[in-house]
Formats: sequence, structure tokens, C-alpha cells
Amino acid sequence: MKHKSYDIIVIGGGHAGIEAAWTSAGMGLSVAILTIDSKAIGRMSCNPAIGGTAKGHLVKEIDALGGIMGKFSDDTGIQFRMLNKSRGPAIWSPRCQNDRELYSQRAQQLITEKDNITVIEDVVESIEVKNYIITGVLCSSGEVYKSRAVIITSGTFMNAVMHTGLTQTEGGRYGEKSSKGISKWLLNHEFELARLKTGTPPRLEMESINFTETEEQPGDQNPKPFSHQTKGSFPKLQQISCYLTYTNQKTHDKLKKGFDLSPIFTGKITGVGPRYCPSIEDKIFRFADKTRHQIFLEPEGLNSRIVYMNGFSSSLPADTQLEAIKTIPSLQNAKMIRAGYAVEYDFVPTHQIKVTLESKKIEGLYFAGQINGTSGYEEAAAQGLIAGINASLKIQGKEPFILKRSDAYIGVLIDDLINKVHEEPYRIFTSCAEYRLLLRQDNADLRLMKYGNELGLIADETYKKVVEKQKLIQEGFDYLKGVYLKPEEANELLEKQLSTKIHQTENASQLIKRNEIKAEQLLRLKYFDDSTLFQQLRNNPEAINQIDIELKYEGYIKRQHKQIEEFKQNEDTIIPLNFDFLKIKSLSNEGKEKLSQIKPLSLGQASRIAGVSPTDVSILALYMRG
Repeated sequence: MKHKSYDIIVIGGGHAGIEAAWTSAGMGLSVAILTIDSKAIGRMSCNPAIGGTAKGHLVKEIDALGGIMGKFSDDTGIQFRMLNKSRGPAIWSPRCQNDRELYSQRAQQLITEKDNITVIEDVVESIEVKNYIITGVLCSSGEVYKSRAVIITSGTFMNAVMHTGLTQTEGGRYGEKSSKGISKWLLNHEFELARLKTGTPPRLEMESINFTETEEQPGDQNPKPFSHQTKGSFPKLQQISCYLTYTNQKTHDKLKKGFDLSPIFTGKITGVGPRYCPSIEDKIFRFADKTRHQIFLEPEGLNSRIVYMNGFSSSLPADTQLEAIKTIPSLQNAKMIRAGYAVEYDFVPTHQIKVTLESKKIEGLYFAGQINGTSGYEEAAAQGLIAGINASLKIQGKEPFILKRSDAYIGVLIDDLINKVHEEPYRIFTSCAEYRLLLRQDNADLRLMKYGNELGLIADETYKKVVEKQKLIQEGFDYLKGVYLKPEEANELLEKQLSTKIHQTENASQLIKRNEIKAEQLLRLKYFDDSTLFQQLRNNPEAINQIDIELKYEGYIKRQHKQIEEFKQNEDTIIPLNFDFLKIKSLSNEGKEKLSQIKPLSLGQASRIAGVSPTDVSILALYMRG
């Protein structure tokens, strides 16, 4: 039911807005989502996929904290894959292809059925403030909705312009209007804004593709769900394949003919796009030595005739795009349902927000998602979750919730956003995390679910199972350290796995450290048949997997724990909120400027600010500890 007053108003119904509303409502607050179109809630603007390298880690962490993205993904996934399996477990990353329509429908269903959430179709023109404190919003309908906090999750819609060739159209997504009121209001309240760009590729008609000329990319045989709360048989939907093909020199030549009509090369687009996910024309320009580029053909749903051209993002004229597409093997007869296009939009440079994602200028105003200069559904959802949690805690008079870099990829994401100067859309990578061996996707529940439970977002019964699993892992780990196996007990397995046989008793944990030996294989030995503990472990593959990783990488893990202890010393050195850095004359001028602008909360945060030198940090440390 629509009211005139709410605890929290969320502007936007994308991936950040969904998590912000879900967590706030889950913490007992009344929430309104204000969106231009309620049918667009949860819409997958670009690729209908969730997860991927490091992004999959974010989804698992969101789930462990009580968020909802993992559940949507499990309910609507049509292909699940664990990426990077040929490498170490620190960078294994889950990914799923989703049914685009079903994902959005599921998101809308869960949001509209959630207690304490009201969805209102309207456009926010301005935000109401009194004495630099949020009081509500004014909409284009003339309605004023009061609130104690506002979370802006406007995605790519602020002052948004879509580009195809030299044609420009106002809008933040195909067929949807842009939002101008919020940008104007932010500028009037002395916020700094800048421009970024993102893009999307053409969509093709499935029947026009010759899949026999592609490389099939099937999903995993026995996939695992994103969410710890997904029940019943899995996967839930029919699973499909994606397909790989490549551009060639003819493709590149066709695309080059359209460069003089490219909004990127002619300067029509001033915003910077993502370096790690460039448009196809940008790839050809920047990597002129490459004769081909990968293109993944990804179906958009079980009942959809649309195929997404992953890797062919473009803002060239539509006819140029189609001519180039037809030079690709398997696509000679392709029919283009919709051309690719670029979107240019306003964002808020993040030196203006706190680590809680609250504005430094106006109390109760939070920003989450692409408005903070990030790219991707998962990065947006993670920020929405944190903004929702912190807005709720502030209203409840409680301490903020801040994840450190050593706690989670979410902590890395937000720390990077706040402390670094971003001239392009930010995307999370495993290389961003110094402690990635500890921040694996497989242990997100063990690391974070206690916080979700404390916040009231994870049920006691769910958390109890995680506590029991943690206890079982520790008991199994400790027990294996004291078990010694004789040659006659272990050699048959070692020989079978092409591992060197032993000639005297050997510690079980040392055998598991061998690459060829898995903990679950060792636990099948008759030696362990009479152990109640190992009967329990055999029924808990997740616990066995944790023991296997913890033993194989024990030395590296101990080293990272030691590094974290050193890291925490700087994190625990608190800098007063209104500290005057200008009074420390020995700091460099740039150091003073950057520290005064960002106002770090700790010595650790200060050390990661771009432009603050190690010498500046040493001087600041002496001052703080002196």
C-alpha cells in the first residue's frame, strides 16, 4: 500500500536498488522503491548472466550476508559454470547464464511480496533536505514522499544519452527514458558529477545462426548453486549451451569503414568506457596486431529467439554492425534484431562519499551502483546491499557495518572506490584482492554469514548449519594432523592416483598436500571406516573440500593471516573524523590535498589513497601514534 512516509526511499529498481530495498526491509524498516517502470525492476540491461571472475565471489558474499541476487540466479539459471578450474581455488569463480525474462519476473515477484516494501511508479525530480539532513523526495507527479534516508541507485539513467553511429537518443536503456532531475539537484547542491560510458552488443535472431560452424560451450555436469538457501533439486531449469566463434580480418575491415561515423572516434562520446570490456571497434583500434577476437553467442532464454553477441559491444552505425557480423563464420545469414549501442551517463566521483556509501555533504543520502562509477550487476548489487544495511543501522541508532579488504571482496570493492581515482568504470577482479586465497568463493558462508545473522538477514537455523560445518572442518583438520598411515593402508590409493608410494608411515595431512590426492579420496580408505567424525565428513562434501584446500595451501594461508595481522595494525589506528591534515607541515602538498578531500578513517585507509606517498603515511603514523 502506498503511503506518504517511509523510513528509506530507494531511487531505482535495478540490481543495486533491489538489494538496498531487500536488506532494509529485512532489517525491519519500511521501504519505498521509486522507479520509472515497475516492470523494469531486475531487468538485465546487458548480458543475461550473473557471476564470472571475481564477480561470482561478490554474489556468494551477497548471499552470505542475506542478499537476494544468488537466489534469483539459481531460480532462473540456464547454464552454470565454474570458471578457472584449471588454476588454483583462489580464482575459481561461479557464473551462470540466465533466462532474461524469468530473472526480471522473479525479482519483481520477490520484491513485491516482501513485507515492508512498496513499489511506486514515479520520477524523482528533487530530494528534500533540511539543515543538510534528508527529509524525503519530490516527484514529477507532484507527490512528496517523506523519509529518513534516500539511496540513489540510478544506474546509467542520469542525464543518459544512447549512441548508435552519429545518432543520439535520450535514454538510459533501449526503450526507456533518462532521468534529469537528480543530476540537476546534485549539481545545485555542489556535488561534482562526471561522465562515463558503457555499451551493449547487437542481438541476433537465433534461427539465422548456423551453430554447426561454432564451438559449443556446455555448462558443468554437476553445477553448484550460488545461494546457500537454494533448496530442492538443482539446477531448477533446463540447461543449455553457449557457443564460441571469432571475428576475422574481413570483419575488422568492415568495421574500420565505419570509424568516421563512430561516436567514440569523432568525440561525440566524452565519457570513458571500461578498459577491460572495450567495444569491438575499440578492440580493433587498440589491438591492431590481433587478427581475430572471441565472440560468445549466448541465448537469452529458454523460450527466447534472441541471441546475445558477447564480445561485440558497439556504437557504430547499425548497417556497419550488420555488414561486419555477416563476415563471421556461422553468421553469414544473421538477422539483427537490435543493433548495439553505447550509453553515456552522469556519475558521482566517490571522493564525495564515505565507506558506508553515505554522502559526506548530506546526512542520510546514500549512493550505490553505477552512480558510483562501477560497471556490472554484481558490483552494483554489493553496493546496494551495503548502502541498505548502513542506512538501516543509522536509522536504528547503531554502529555502521564496514567490511575490510581482509574480510571480503565487497570490502575490496568499496575500499577501492573510496580511495582511488577512477577515470573509467570500475570492475572487480581477483587481482584486486591481496588476500584472495582467504577470500575464496567457496568459504563466503564461513567468512560472512555470522554478520548476516547478527543483522537479522540470515535465519538462526541457516546460520546454525554453518557453525556446525565450521566445527566439523576444524575437527577433521586437527584429527588428520595426528593420523599416520602405513604403506599397506595408503599405497593402493597413491598408485591409483599416479602418486609416489610411501615406504614408511606418513602423516595423512601431508598426503593430502600432494596435488594428485584429494581429501575425499583419502577419507574413503578403510582406516577411517570406524570413525564417527569421518562418517560425518563423508556426508558433507563442502566440509571435505574446505579441509582439502586448507591443507594443500596451509603455508600460503598462514602467511596471508600474518599479513592481515600487520594490515589490521594500520586499520586499527583511527584518525579523528574532523582531523586537520593541513596542520602537519611535513606532509607533501598532494598528500594534504588528498587526505583532506577523502578524510580517511584509519591509517590503513590513508595508505591506500592515490596520491598519498609512503613517506606521507610514515609521517602520519608517527603523528597518530606519537
